[in-house]
Amino acid sequence: MAKKNSKEKHVFAKSVQIKNRRASFEYHFLDTYIAGVVLQGSEIKSIRMGKVNMQDAYCYFKNGELWVKQLNISTYTNATYNNHEPTRERKLLLSKRELKKLEERLEEQGLTVIPTRVFINDRGWAKMEVALAKGKKLYDKRDSLKEKDLKREIDRTKY
Repeated sequence: MAKKNSKEKHVFAKSVQIKNRRASFEYHFLDTYIAGVVLQGSEIKSIRMGKVNMQDAYCYFKNGELWVKQLNISTYTNATYNNHEPTRERKLLLSKRELKKLEERLEEQGLTVIPTRVFINDRGWAKMEVALAKGKKLYDKRDSLKEKDLKREIDRTKY
């Protein structure tokens, strides 16, 4: 039997990339950060299965810490009686410098922090990409729809 390389140990068969597509339609992203997420055991299993809904999720500061609310991680079907609560608040892990910078920027009018993507990194840990964002106006949303349609038409004519 051949030995496995140590590099192959952390390679997962299915790469998990869960995106919040609605966020890019509703907001202009000014800055993005990669944060760790404090999870329970059954939550990471649900994330690996791709059972995450980020549509209504948002981030806020409480006591100098960043928390995500309304992030729905479905219950794990094979868990025991002590399964996790799907919409509980989860703490995000960022460095003190990043937290301070984000909190200072949030003082500006019209800025918010929203989660844009949940993924599993190469070490097998769940990470969340959060963005400092500003809401789009109605005409900005129309422009982004027009650009999307034009790009689709150009791609069709190429083939």
